[in-house]
Amino acid sequence: MEGDFQIRTLLDPPVEILAPAAQTLPLVFASPHSGALYPREFLDASRLDAMTLRRSEDAYVDEIFGAAPRQGAPLLRARFARAYLDPNREPYELDPGMFEDALPPYINKSSPRVKMGLGTIARIVASGEEIYSRRLKADEALARIERLYRPYHRALKQLVSQTRDRFGFYLLIDCHSMPSSCMGERGRQGRADIVLGDCHGTSCHPAVMETVHRALAAKGYTVARNAPYAGGFTTAHYGQPGAQAHCLQIELSRGLYMDESSFERRPYFRRLAEDMSDMIATLAALAPSLAAA
Repeated sequence: MEGDFQIRTLLDPPVEILAPAAQTLPLVFASPHSGALYPREFLDASRLDAMTLRRSEDAYVDEIFGAAPRQGAPLLRARFARAYLDPNREPYELDPGMFEDALPPYINKSSPRVKMGLGTIARIVASGEEIYSRRLKADEALARIERLYRPYHRALKQLVSQTRDRFGFYLLIDCHSMPSSCMGERGRQGRADIVLGDCHGTSCHPAVMETVHRALAAKGYTVARNAPYAGGFTTAHYGQPGAQAHCLQIELSRGLYMDESSFERRPYFRRLAEDMSDMIATLAALAPSLAAA
């Protein structure tokens, strides 16, 4: 199987920070869904094979944005699989129907994401198949949250807090990919290669959206805004422009850079990574104006 898929007994450490030799930019990059470590007990509890579970991965997104540390910005990546736990959710977006015993009363059981089957612990993979062959125990869910979700957000909060303390503000780029079936293949009229999300104008200064949109369109990409992805928990939670905290979500069509059946990288992979490197440089040039905003 192409890629970094691995079966593990333990997911330790659950996250990795790719840090620059010195942080010279007020930017932070995060890849919450590119992890490819799958616990053995998770695979045993699933009714799906490993390849089907991988449909939920944002495969290779951490590599596509891998120029960030070389340019002076940290990159946080989750190592665990999104199908096992999704850190781009509230900590307790859980579906009681997935569990054989009672969940704590503080869970959010009615969010739109839970109703879709895509809570903090998902009921289905991105292609719609049910993941589990049995009901889970509540303690299993709470243990995953403590072992994986909490470390991811501790690391992210530390990175953005340190960045704001040093530069007076931060710009967080939340990095994702989307199935090409959702938005169509590259170059088709009316379809998007890349979707930018700023929670409909609330998670970052308008100049961020405008600058990234123009830069990517100039390279020939078809770019959409806030549809069908306006931003998840990370974008809304960490994007507070009035507090000098900006966040933009970027979704890349997987059809640009990989075969979605085999997970094999396509030749365009290198070009896309170079274009994202150029986009980072563009954001670096924008940064001084954000500081004064």
